[in-house]
Amino acid sequence: MRDDEDFFPEPVVIPIEAELDLHTFSAREVEPLLDDYLTACVRKGFREVKIIHGKGTGVLKARVRSILAKHQLVLHLADADYQTGGWGATKVILKQ
Repeated sequence: MRDDEDFFPEPVVIPIEAELDLHTFSAREVEPLLDDYLTACVRKGFREVKIIHGKGTGVLKARVRSILAKHQLVLHLADADYQTGGWGATKVILKQ
């Protein structure tokens, strides 16, 4: 099996959008990802973003909420509206 450098010799640039899906990440991986993501969103001028953590066992949601509640760029957080994910996603209002 080859390591990631064999597949991607250059950094992979992922477009920053107002929605981040964390389904493929474990709870222990999300803190640096969320920090980088929120910083990039503020730089792009986003005022509101949605973090999709899924419903599952609630472990990922609890970790995400804990990180967001203490994050310097977060003004407010809440469950997403029912139509946009409900308790499987968190709506975040960012400081400007």
